[in-house]
Amino acid sequence: MNRKVDLQDLGLKDYKETWDYQEVLFKEIVDLKIKNRREGTAIPTPNHFLFVEHPHVFTLGKSGNAGNLLVDQAVLNEKGAKFYKINRGGDITYHGPGQIVGYPILDLDNFFTDIHKYLRLLEEMVILTLAEYGLKGQRSKGETGVWLDVGTPFARKICAMGVRASRWVTMHGFALNVNTDLGYFDMMVPCGIKDKAVTSLNVELGKPEVNLEKVKQKLLKHFESLFGAEISLQKENRPID
Repeated sequence: MNRKVDLQDLGLKDYKETWDYQEVLFKEIVDLKIKNRREGTAIPTPNHFLFVEHPHVFTLGKSGNAGNLLVDQAVLNEKGAKFYKINRGGDITYHGPGQIVGYPILDLDNFFTDIHKYLRLLEEMVILTLAEYGLKGQRSKGETGVWLDVGTPFARKICAMGVRASRWVTMHGFALNVNTDLGYFDMMVPCGIKDKAVTSLNVELGKPEVNLEKVKQKLLKHFESLFGAEISLQKENRPID
């Protein structure tokens, strides 16, 4: 089993452009798995982890309700935001600058074949990272992602998650609000959940800005530990066609 994970930080990148790139990496892994099975070979399948920030965009999962976007195209245009229906699980999500988006594109045959466990470990990675900032991240029963003050009137979401998996290969991932402009969440019903607020790391810490690179380093540290993975930084990102 290959537990080496190639890391790429794409910086600020258009959502659709990054989605297409995910699809390329995803297909390469799936095609290799099919070839191995067909030809009786055992060529190790690669694993990838993409970090990215997106310009303002709203995305709706395949089972989501389009009515959870509360504004029309004219308002989206005015706010410089895009909208896409995509092939992950979950409802509506916002991405924007100041938010750490992580896309693990893993062959779970290299780790464990359990999607429930996969999601719980991604949540745990975020929970452990928040703990380093003195915050108690929690799971909310029946709701994927990471929350604060679960079970109280002040419950609020700090990290959204939505994944797709086929042949035990994953794509899409998580979005952790760090220095995010929370005003954009007023344009939707976050994740289709009407009675809970959204927050960010800088708001919770009472700081104008939190160092994104340090948060990424903490996330990767916990990812490696939880998944038994070895992160390998790609010195040069592959070109996105």
